[in-house]
Amino acid sequence: MLWAIPAFFVLIGVELVAARARGRPVYRVNDAIASLSLGVMSQLAGVFTKALTIGLYAVAVQHVALFELSATSPWVWVAGLVLYDFCYYWLHRAGHEVNLLWAAHVVHHQSERYNLTTALRQTSSGALLGWLFYLPMAVLGFPLEVFAVVAVIDLLYQFWIHTELVPKLGWFDRVFASPSNHRAHHAVNERYLDKNYGGLFILWDRLFGTFVEEDDADPVVYGTRAPLRSFNPVWANLEVYAALWRDTWRTARWRDRLRLWFGKPGWRPDDLQRLDPRPAFDIGRPEYDPPASRGTTAYVTVNFALLLLPAVHFLMSAGTMPVGQSVAYACALVASLVVLGALMEGQRWARAAEAVRWALLAVGTAVAVAAA
Repeated sequence: MLWAIPAFFVLIGVELVAARARGRPVYRVNDAIASLSLGVMSQLAGVFTKALTIGLYAVAVQHVALFELSATSPWVWVAGLVLYDFCYYWLHRAGHEVNLLWAAHVVHHQSERYNLTTALRQTSSGALLGWLFYLPMAVLGFPLEVFAVVAVIDLLYQFWIHTELVPKLGWFDRVFASPSNHRAHHAVNERYLDKNYGGLFILWDRLFGTFVEEDDADPVVYGTRAPLRSFNPVWANLEVYAALWRDTWRTARWRDRLRLWFGKPGWRPDDLQRLDPRPAFDIGRPEYDPPASRGTTAYVTVNFALLLLPAVHFLMSAGTMPVGQSVAYACALVASLVVLGALMEGQRWARAAEAVRWALLAVGTAVAVAAA
């Protein structure tokens, strides 16, 4: 994934230039930076969740595998990729049908624009339960290295399908996940809602009745039906969890408390609907785009680009750091992302927080130089 990062940014640049050449309003700076911030935060969190995603798989394949498959066999790799995508389909589908899993997956759908930065807008909490859906691969005996590599292949494939600039692709759309298919997946339109879950193959959706074709007569509207309206990456990851805890505390019946977590997203008990009714969904709502001066936008853009350097350094060196140091390093990076998001929102406290951030950065740099 680290080696893929430069390619991601090159392709984002190509899409940006192509969109402008076509007069397509695909990008908004604040939205793109918010998506990329969530991608950075997801990678930082991934450093600390490997024990779940990789470690538990390794334990399972060692102790419960029914067969001993060989990583030197080509068919094991091919079958592993197909089976991984099948497991991903069910994880992805459950992420839209079970509130607890939607609380993690919602992050990927919060952007109201659809471009290659949206592909990098990933959850930081998905690994907490996501590993469960891949245990069938371990039970069947697919080696750890096969699981790890096909997971990266499946994830990398999904990058390019997050674009509005690639039209329908004929037969390809009928077999594989494609830009057209995935645009429909990200839509909040009633026609498209909760469809097209496949990561690599769209055949799973056709097989299990969750496929829908993009219709030019019903243009896709992106986002979620409960808009985030924030550029804070921490809140983006916590908003649904917070709403679930709040509703769990306030509803009267225990069965409703359980259903809130394991029922379908959007469902609420009758007593909460009466106590705190939510407004009806408005597909024509304006996008979240708080005003910001050109100077502020340029400042945030430059500082976000600079922040990518220590983020990459952290990802490359976290494995050799003491745990306390790596936690502090990651927290400092996340705090910086939060402050930059606040600047884009025009929060009153943001400028003071940014001054503190630079002061702490200066002190930290001086200490590091002295120690060297």
